[in-house]
Amino acid sequence: MYNGRPITAMREQLSNLCSLFTLSMVMSDGRDEWQILELAVTSVGSLTSCRAVAGFLTGEGGELSSDSSTLAYPELTKRLVELDGADGRITGTGAAWAWAYALPAGHVHAGYYVVAADAEPPQSQLLLLRMLAQQTGRALATASLHRREREAAGQLRVLNAQLADVNDRLAASVSDLERRRRVHETLSAVAASGAGEAGISHALHRLTGLGVAVEDPFGNLRAWAGPGRPDPYPRLPARRRIELLADARRSPRPVRDRDRIIAVAQPRDEVLGVLALVDPGHQAGEHELFALEHATVVLSMELAHLRSLAENELRLRRDLMDDLLTGTDDESALSRSQALGHDLRTPHRVLVAHWTGAPTEDAVVRAVEQAVTRVLDTSVLLARRSGRVVLVAPHSNGQSDRNQWGELHREVTKRLRSTTGAIGVGGVCATPSEVPRSYAEAERALRVRLGSSAPAGMTIYDDLGIYRLLVLGEDDHEVKQFVREWLGPLLDYDEASRSDLVTTLWQYFECGGNYDNTARALLIHRSTLRYRLRRIRDLSGHDLGVVDSRLNLHVATRAWQILRGLS
Repeated sequence: MYNGRPITAMREQLSNLCSLFTLSMVMSDGRDEWQILELAVTSVGSLTSCRAVAGFLTGEGGELSSDSSTLAYPELTKRLVELDGADGRITGTGAAWAWAYALPAGHVHAGYYVVAADAEPPQSQLLLLRMLAQQTGRALATASLHRREREAAGQLRVLNAQLADVNDRLAASVSDLERRRRVHETLSAVAASGAGEAGISHALHRLTGLGVAVEDPFGNLRAWAGPGRPDPYPRLPARRRIELLADARRSPRPVRDRDRIIAVAQPRDEVLGVLALVDPGHQAGEHELFALEHATVVLSMELAHLRSLAENELRLRRDLMDDLLTGTDDESALSRSQALGHDLRTPHRVLVAHWTGAPTEDAVVRAVEQAVTRVLDTSVLLARRSGRVVLVAPHSNGQSDRNQWGELHREVTKRLRSTTGAIGVGGVCATPSEVPRSYAEAERALRVRLGSSAPAGMTIYDDLGIYRLLVLGEDDHEVKQFVREWLGPLLDYDEASRSDLVTTLWQYFECGGNYDNTARALLIHRSTLRYRLRRIRDLSGHDLGVVDSRLNLHVATRAWQILRGLS
């Protein structure tokens, strides 16, 4: 018979090998390094008669790390460092035998596990401990590789996510740049085309899909694009609009006012206009705000350009009018007027308007400009002179010329709501060099009108008759001498006695010598009128029944009345 002890030992060895193989498979089921080391350390007691003292893992920098069990053996780590990846005896554990097994992981060692026993184990157990160390090292190498792969995969996922985010942001940036490029190109094309405010509003509507309004500084609509144009166009109260414009000027971005987003066009410190997006649904985003800002810049340049043109045209018109009224050559006047869009090659007349009841001189100018547009339906040259408005307007042949000046006076009267205005119309001038003569005639016609019994109205120089012979103004010495010659005694008597004999005589002639009409106009009795007329004959020495005396006295009273009105 065979001896049973070797067979039993062989069976025990085979069982341990099977356990080690099973343990090796368990170590490779996806555990991390510390779990593998813990499994190896806890298996020492089941495979051999030894006990585990501690387990160590080598870090990325080569340093050893362990659990808190090593605190009982402070010299253990130092000894393992001395071994430098080799197996070796360990002292200081209090056991008769202690050994450190390196855990090989390819060309490096992954750590150690330290075992101890009361006596050195048999060779078969030492072999199992060595095999356990080898299997543990391989498992640690595999776990480390898997861990690094997982870390790399995680880092790759993070990088992929970051790259996707960068790609998304890049795509958004490209899309935004494309939209901004389209905004820039569209509005630049509108600015270059000279389409003006209407073109800017329609371009902004195409870019945003929203309604667009262009307003002047006072809230009046200048241009609209898009559906839903309100009729009539609403205007904010003056105080509310002033506050809104102040907020918009202080803000670096467009501001929202209820269902509108507004931006002000102010190339300098003056608000020239307002550009508004109508957005009741609050749909406008950053793109729409950028388009509004860019369109506002273009609108500012357009309005500043229009303002500059208007100022230059006004200056040129003023200079031309000054030269025309004082005298200039025909060739220069014709070329300059043509540049201003006015044709001086046709016959013209000079008109001088004077309104004593107007609130301001600017109000008179505006009223005259509006009346000219309404009545003449053509352009005129206009200037201010000594509180009066002077026009150089085209002349129409026939009765229509006379009718349109009367209509012009009525239109100005209606706009100023004042009936105390007068217009003097000079004679026809065929060439620009004749304008000073027509201007002097218009001034004379105006003075005659202002000095008449009905100072409000229109007078044409051609209708002055004998008054065309009167020189009124700076060189009116002859006229004053004529008045003094015929009315001197009456003027002296009126001044001394504070009577109204000259006025009575003037009104008598104005009423055509009719006693009843004269008495009614003077608010006196008929007998009083007879007494005054007798007194006039006595003082003046002139018989009112003599034709020559009557004519000269009539002219003298007219001249006196005109001179009095000018004083």
